[in-house]
Amino acid sequence: MPRQLAGLAAALASVVALATCSGSSPSGPTPGGGDNPTPIATTATVYAAGDIGECGFGALDTGSLLDRLPGGYILALGDLAYMHGTAANFRDCYDPAWGRHLDRTRPVPGNHEYENPQRDARDYFDYFGDLAGPRGLGYYAYSAGPWRIIALNSELPHEAGSAQVAWLRTELSVNRAQCTLAYWHRPLFTSGPNGDNPDTRFLWSTLIEFGAEVVLNGHDHMYERFERQNAQGALDSVNGMRQFTVGTGGAHSYSPVTQKPNSVVRGSAYGVLVLTLLNGSYQWDFASTNNSFRDTGSGGCH
Repeated sequence: MPRQLAGLAAALASVVALATCSGSSPSGPTPGGGDNPTPIATTATVYAAGDIGECGFGALDTGSLLDRLPGGYILALGDLAYMHGTAANFRDCYDPAWGRHLDRTRPVPGNHEYENPQRDARDYFDYFGDLAGPRGLGYYAYSAGPWRIIALNSELPHEAGSAQVAWLRTELSVNRAQCTLAYWHRPLFTSGPNGDNPDTRFLWSTLIEFGAEVVLNGHDHMYERFERQNAQGALDSVNGMRQFTVGTGGAHSYSPVTQKPNSVVRGSAYGVLVLTLLNGSYQWDFASTNNSFRDTGSGGCH
């Protein structure tokens, strides 16, 4: 994959200006749901992409893009080290590209992290340490400016009555926020070749019950944005969540194979989603590494 970063600075000028002014310096996740002890900022900027560390593809370019984006948490959306999430995969394919941003990275695991012989993502938890939340669980919560951010693990049980959903309900009840963003690896809805993941529907319905705004996923190696919808995929501009699939961190690219209802933007390009989190609203800006594809917009909170 050739590196085509010419023209990127111009395309991202407005994004960098927002990030520089946001005052969104990371202060660490708070497993178990405790609030950060620092005062709540009025604005924060976070960056998101998944499906990253596959040697020989685009991860070095997206890592270079992050070099140009100051401050803010990096939400790594799973499948971070190919093909099996081993220590060697992290060393050879993830660390040279994104490793220098480790201290501001807040990851979730994907299916490839669980493809080690023990099926326990042990090398993922070794690599990220406390940044990945409680070892063996990988779900946790923290604040970014005025928003509450919830990291979930789509590779562990997440049905009604599961330990993860019990934790999620407690977190959403105790740490009420006007604006909430959640992220995990496998998307409920996708126009990509991997297809929908209906087993994650209960996560959606739980988040919608508590008024969450945005969900971020990876898994399909493409970009996709949906309108607000409910857990059954029906348009709901009042109570629905907006899903972004951002499997664009560097693994080999996919192309959409269909167009799901309420899918409004799809693209195949390496890049990072920039989210500016404001009091009662948010802005998004997806910029590709070669400046070939961009998606921008804004939304309000319930």
